[in-house]
Amino acid sequence: LKPAARALFKKLKDEELELLVQAVESQGAGESGCVWAPRGAKQGLPPQVLLCRLFHWPDLHQSHELKRLCSGTGGRGGCGDSAMLCCNPHHFGRLAVPETPPPPYSEASCGPSWPDKPQHLDPQLLEFSCSRGDWHVGSSALPLPDASPSRSALQDGCWCKLAYWEHRTRVGRLYAVREASVSIFCEPPWGSGFCLAQLPVARRSRAVRRARGKIGRGLLLSRAPGAVWAYNRSEHPIFVSSPTLSPPGARRLAVLKVPPGYSAKVFDYERPGAAGGWRLPGEGPWDPHSVRISFAKGWGPCYSRRFITSCPCWLEVLLSR
Repeated sequence: LKPAARALFKKLKDEELELLVQAVESQGAGESGCVWAPRGAKQGLPPQVLLCRLFHWPDLHQSHELKRLCSGTGGRGGCGDSAMLCCNPHHFGRLAVPETPPPPYSEASCGPSWPDKPQHLDPQLLEFSCSRGDWHVGSSALPLPDASPSRSALQDGCWCKLAYWEHRTRVGRLYAVREASVSIFCEPPWGSGFCLAQLPVARRSRAVRRARGKIGRGLLLSRAPGAVWAYNRSEHPIFVSSPTLSPPGARRLAVLKVPPGYSAKVFDYERPGAAGGWRLPGEGPWDPHSVRISFAKGWGPCYSRRFITSCPCWLEVLLSR
């Protein structure tokens, strides 16, 4: 890659090289700007693929394996005709795909039927209690009756609301998202967005404190035409489930592992799973217009954590319809 890299660097202006050095040295920790490179190279790798191979993923081959996190076109000298494109390696996430064969966390029982012995279900499953402003769930997490975004949410430009959970306890209020993208992180100064450190509780278990220490820069949640995307900015994997991640007609709920630096389409409005009711055994009814994201810990039938409510720290994304 050395000759190709040298050829690319010769095409970059001094200010573009300075931006690239800052982005690489900070490993994307800061808000780095776009690094503009000429579009339309006749040979060799596209600039964004070349730099992502150099500084992120040596096994990267094609541009379609990447998800752009910025607008990526125009730039200085672009003349409005997209003659330039961004090649900042920290402005791209690699697309996460389900592993093959399916790992233990990839499936959890789902569908209209309940477990083999439904008589053992907790009768308190659907009971809620409220204490000091925090919601608690009897035996598992359920969408709050008033938590789903309503018509008023659509009227004020809110496309989703975020609920942060620690095990079965919802911490703090719902966070409304009106911008096209939002950062979810634990401790400042990781920019603006949903800072989990601003949601204090009286007591936290050791498992929760340990998991919160792994959130770091967290994730970037963004809305695109017809879909919602998540980009893992932390140094640990995140685990995602939504009705549209499962194959069409599937009766099992897929849970996707998204490694650090990877992106995934976590909700597709055009998929059949985006409509209709879902019922998760042991977890009660579930809003089909929602996404669940666990930080650092997976769940599933082959995990010690059967349900996401056993995960120390997780996020519920309630999408406006």
